[in-house]
Amino acid sequence: MNSVKNSITLIGNLGKDPEMKTFDKDRKVTRFPMATSEKYRNKKGELVESTQWHTIVGWGKMAENMEKLLKKGKGVAIRGQLVYSTYEDKDGNTRYSSEIV
Repeated sequence: MNSVKNSITLIGNLGKDPEMKTFDKDRKVTRFPMATSEKYRNKKGELVESTQWHTIVGWGKMAENMEKLLKKGKGVAIRGQLVYSTYEDKDGNTRYSSEIV
């Protein structure tokens, strides 16, 4: 049996329109921010809304479809893999990022 070890499903809304880039003549990638929110009552009984932001990335045909069909504010369900990476900023500091691919 083939099991998926790294799978995530998110339901939320696009924070802005997807941006597609093409490089190496025909490789396409699309990115957009996605917000997921939940509401709950704190210990004082006050209604609190918590929003988390995620970077969504699609490649190839998926990138084309994302750019064509999705718009800012649209509700979507996303399934992908959680990918962590590190990079150095212009000051030489190590930065960390996570993306849903």
